[in-house]
Amino acid sequence: MVETIQFRGAPVPSEGKPFEITQNNFTLPSIKPDEYLVKVTHSGLCGSDLMMTRLGAVLGHEGVGTIVECGTSATLYKPGDVVGWGPMSSTCGSCDPCMLGKDAYCLHPSQYGSHGHDTHGSLCSYAVRKEQWLFGIPKGMSGEDAAPLMCAGGTVWTALVTYCKPYDRVGIVSLGGLGHLAVQFAAKMGCEVVVFSSNPTKRSEALSFNASEFYAINGGTSDLSLAGLGMEKPIDRLILTSPNGITGEGGGSLSEKLGMFYGILSMNSTIIPLYVDQGQMTMPCFPTMMRGMQIVGSCICSRFMQKKMIEFAARHKIHCVVEKFPMTVDGITEAIKRMQEGKIRYRGIIAWEYN
Repeated sequence: MVETIQFRGAPVPSEGKPFEITQNNFTLPSIKPDEYLVKVTHSGLCGSDLMMTRLGAVLGHEGVGTIVECGTSATLYKPGDVVGWGPMSSTCGSCDPCMLGKDAYCLHPSQYGSHGHDTHGSLCSYAVRKEQWLFGIPKGMSGEDAAPLMCAGGTVWTALVTYCKPYDRVGIVSLGGLGHLAVQFAAKMGCEVVVFSSNPTKRSEALSFNASEFYAINGGTSDLSLAGLGMEKPIDRLILTSPNGITGEGGGSLSEKLGMFYGILSMNSTIIPLYVDQGQMTMPCFPTMMRGMQIVGSCICSRFMQKKMIEFAARHKIHCVVEKFPMTVDGITEAIKRMQEGKIRYRGIIAWEYN
């Protein structure tokens, strides 16, 4: 058994605080035959972590670390190997989605946020992880590039490889933590990539990620039509990476206003929302039917596709733009605060090496 330092959200934050980060020592259980003990080096910070701050659970699910000890039947990795993990800890392997290779949709998963509040996080010094959902990190890939791939990268990758072809015009809405990775992946896949953002200062950065076009839009003021934006061709696949930021006056979630994009979409186009939103999704009924449009949900990668995504990212040098914070109460608090304020460009990384 190993004692680990853990960082959790407080179930009842101090008065006047929207959230509170606490530090504790915890004795991990002995590893089982199919598990590894991992010394954590880096953890990405994800928007869904904000939802977990009041659970009292160990935070973080974009972990990277080094194997320290191997279970008796764990053979994929050896001590010293660098591995990463995302929100999944284990899946049943026997339900229909698992049998179909869609194990990200397992009917009986063990995953971050709903299981293992004492052991499933990545904001800690040591973690125990099952072999099933650990992924090898290629030599030469930094922890800062690898950690965001464990959730954000897998989320955009699975949507792209499932629904997008190299000849598609792919629209990416919002250039943030997910969006800046989606642009890079889509461009390297051969797609023509068009970025939509409410922030016109991001144009040069979007183009540096190999986007073909950039349009500064606002749902309340922009003319979202081909003529209004000066677009020559419509979008075939529209990937929504954030629920906020372009809805304009009156606010509201992007989910409530999907119809505002219809003027720039092709026949038989597909809209793919990737963000977390508790609201209702609303779209115009008749145009959706008559134009043969689809609105599809997409989750994190299956294990096979996660492995292929990491290999693709290493081969094509997909780079994560990050802000760095130390693995301390103050560092994590500052990172979450900047995320809540929408100030992080584009992914927060918490690491022991910054202490």
